[in-house]
Amino acid sequence: MEKIKMTTPLVEMDGDEMTRILWQMIKDELLLPFIDLKTEYYDLGLENRNKTYDQVTVDSANATKKYGVAVKCATITPNAARMTEYDLKEMWKSPNGTIRAILDGTVFRTPIKVKGIEPCVKNWKKPITIARHAYGDVYKNVEMKIPSAGKAELVFTAEDGTQTKETIFEFSGPGVIQGQHNIEQSIRSFARSCFTYALDCGQDLWFATKDTISKKYDHTFKDIFQEIFDSEYKDKFEAAGITYFYTLIDDAVARVMKSEGGFIWACKNYDGDVMSDMISSAFGSLAMMTSVLVSPEGYYEYEAAHGTVQRHYYKHLNGEETSTNSVATIFAWSGALRKRAEMDQLPELEQFADNLEKACIDTIESGRMTKDLALITELENPTVLNSGDFIRAIRETLEKLYA
Repeated sequence: MEKIKMTTPLVEMDGDEMTRILWQMIKDELLLPFIDLKTEYYDLGLENRNKTYDQVTVDSANATKKYGVAVKCATITPNAARMTEYDLKEMWKSPNGTIRAILDGTVFRTPIKVKGIEPCVKNWKKPITIARHAYGDVYKNVEMKIPSAGKAELVFTAEDGTQTKETIFEFSGPGVIQGQHNIEQSIRSFARSCFTYALDCGQDLWFATKDTISKKYDHTFKDIFQEIFDSEYKDKFEAAGITYFYTLIDDAVARVMKSEGGFIWACKNYDGDVMSDMISSAFGSLAMMTSVLVSPEGYYEYEAAHGTVQRHYYKHLNGEETSTNSVATIFAWSGALRKRAEMDQLPELEQFADNLEKACIDTIESGRMTKDLALITELENPTVLNSGDFIRAIRETLEKLYA
């Protein structure tokens, strides 16, 4: 077949360890033989981030603003051990956090459902997408241990020097306190990203907080979502035949467990952190979970939900065979290619993205899969393939779809 043409590049963000190895395999076996692939390449491997003082991460995010669509490989967020291992100049921040801050985006994570790997919750028939607000709350908290009896106060000092005070608690003995914050700009971006993504997917949107208890903090989230929906999105949702639904977080959890799925569940930062792991585990594994960062301006950055698969990488370096699941990384590429095709009106490229995903699913449903899936599948006598053979099996399936 003649290679499928692209008109605008994708921003390509390469990564670390085993996912970097898979990244190249995917390009060589599943993309370059079929597409005249156009990308603007950024090496976000830890060595290059260290070499460029992490400027490459900033540059890749700004390039995403320029081109609108990016695809990212999993990357290392260094800790003390990585500082020594890679001889780092400093402990560089999470690339995902840097990119998210520059794009002002919200993370949407969705399970990849295949026959033979069934959800733990039997009535879940369709994937559930978690939309996680990724700013503030407990992740930017300030904590204090209280050593003895005394009064703890919340104090706000305005620019003109005037102060507002609220008593947190009058302690009769030792304890702890915690201060959290959020900003309206980030909450508004979160809301618009959620509404935009729901329209893109044609799915209902749920949002849940605990506004009955947190009558100012959580209620602000609820009020901003409702204000933006009523003023900017209500008519669009009605035209698309989808709904926006607000409820308490505990009610949402109960409803989710009894639902059939097929909707987007927007959560505050901590709720989203916990619930995305619950959803991914209940549907199968993080290796079967897509992740896309969406900004309210319409920038999209696709990646796998999992990390760099460090343990498999060390086995690979020792010349040992690995059976690493590449599905989420392949779906990052297909998601980015589909969005590029939508923006550039390239039906052949959009069809290729659909076919690539179908080839992945068909290969697994035929009984050929990596070890992690073979351990949880309900299919009888699955064939366990190593990392490279699994990708090559997907290519065979893809070639049959085009034949």
